[in-house]
Amino acid sequence: MQPPIRIRRRQTLTLVLLVVCGVINYLDRATLAVANEFIRADLGLSLGQMGLLLSAFSWSYALCQLPVGALVDRIGPRWLLFAGLVLWSLAQAAGGLAATFGYFVLARIALGIGEAPHFPAAARAVSNWFPPRARGTPTGIFNSASPLGMALAPLCLPPLILATSWHWAFFVTGALGLVAALAWVTLYRDPVRAQMSADERAYLELNDSAEAAPPASFAAWRALFRHRTTWGMMLGFFGSVYLNWVYLTWLPGYLRAERHMDLAYAGIAAAIPFACGFAGALVAGWASDRIVKSAASPIAGRRNAVVLTMLGMVAFTIPAALVESNVLAVACIAMVIFLANASSACAWSLATVAAPPSRIASLGAIQNFGGFLGGALAPILTGYIAQSWSFVPALLTGAGIAFAGALAYHFLVIKPIPE
Repeated sequence: MQPPIRIRRRQTLTLVLLVVCGVINYLDRATLAVANEFIRADLGLSLGQMGLLLSAFSWSYALCQLPVGALVDRIGPRWLLFAGLVLWSLAQAAGGLAATFGYFVLARIALGIGEAPHFPAAARAVSNWFPPRARGTPTGIFNSASPLGMALAPLCLPPLILATSWHWAFFVTGALGLVAALAWVTLYRDPVRAQMSADERAYLELNDSAEAAPPASFAAWRALFRHRTTWGMMLGFFGSVYLNWVYLTWLPGYLRAERHMDLAYAGIAAAIPFACGFAGALVAGWASDRIVKSAASPIAGRRNAVVLTMLGMVAFTIPAALVESNVLAVACIAMVIFLANASSACAWSLATVAAPPSRIASLGAIQNFGGFLGGALAPILTGYIAQSWSFVPALLTGAGIAFAGALAYHFLVIKPIPE
């Protein structure tokens, strides 16, 4: 069924805004990784300290997922994402003023708090404007902003850093976020059922005989933890995000330190895998909608897509760690990041069919909480292992954790959670 023209326009505008905000989100996250070498030299940080600094964002981001998901379901994505954009952009700019390790940690913690509403709000916006049968493709589109931002960062930020200093990379990206905040709050609107035609309500599968589900209460949010589907998604996403964040936070440094690439070549080499990740998110969103049509149930189809992509991440990480050729290593890493972003897109589309209608953002945020516990641990453990031994066992450790996460999805995520 084709969407009515007014719905199609709103869908397009929503996705454009989400992609723009998502690209800025990941430019901000990646600035520290790209400027890693300059910041370490300027502030006199060890690899272990840099691992702690890289992880500071993820701890606050993960912890804030729990309340933020419920808030998005109650308040809506428009104002929550606007407030988050303003806070994270100011925190990003504040990072450019850092002169001590402690101050920088605080700025990164504030960045994590500000960015926390982004993906739950995006999932809610997609569920507002797309029916359940067609949420995989738009979920893939908004998830594609993550690797696109990561691909642009090593291409755009090094010339800025070399022409000015690492401080300006934080100032410029922070300013972009404030512009995006104004665009989002000005242009985005949630659907209003009373203002829709019968065709529009039918397309979005809004039942004329019943009002939309009421906002979830705290008790309803807490009840999600009684279901093994919730725990499977938390544990599974932990493994997926852990391995993804090994590359997100350490890839430029890994290519420089372990593979001995110069800054310009390392920037290009780091951009290639994330460009592949952009394609992975788009392909996965499209493919997951088609897998669902032939699967036993929507939740089985979307879960199986997550499991297969995670197993692929594991399979390509092993040669990425072990091969001597830089070209082969970058090619394998490109496949890992392609599959990692495909996995993320499928995981977020899984949340839209596993959760009851009133708790989509809540379940997505809980899954994201589990994921970013992995994201917080990844840079610390990777930095410690690399400093004590090398990056090879660090990458293999990530592969093992991702494999365990795939098993959690497969054996625990069996049926949707009832309202």
